Amino acid sequence: MQGEELRRRNEFWAMRDRRRALGRNAADRRRARRVGIIGFLAAVALPVVFFHRLVGDIASEFRLEFEYLVAEWSPWVLIAAGLVFWLPVAWSAGRDPDSRWYPRARNAYAGWGVTLYLLGLALGVQVAQIAGGLAP
Repeated sequence: MQGEELRRRNEFWAMRDRRRALGRNAADRRRARRVGIIGFLAAVALPVVFFHRLVGDIASEFRLEFEYLVAEWSPWVLIAAGLVFWLPVAWSAGRDPDSRWYPRARNAYAGWGVTLYLLGLALGVQVAQIAGGLAP
């Protein structure tokens, strides 16, 4: 009798967990989509808020020289490239992995996006320090 009772109890808890999961899946997917969109928009807004004057100053002195382009525009190109890699990751947040809108290399896109974005931010801070005269 104990084996039958144990089996029924396990089935009860398994059914309960399945019912809970069905109710939460839709809400979890919606929440993941919101977090993905809000996180991407925050990543776009961060450099704009902190570096808009610096980028304006750099753009006002534009010249077509290799050293100028590499030294002063590389941080912003890296940030833009990181955001481009993040876009499919943010778009696919909360979607079914078997969906056609789910990128197959999602983790690679996320890794490249984070790496390029953080590298661009770090170089942007250095460019800001040099432009502001704070570098030693």
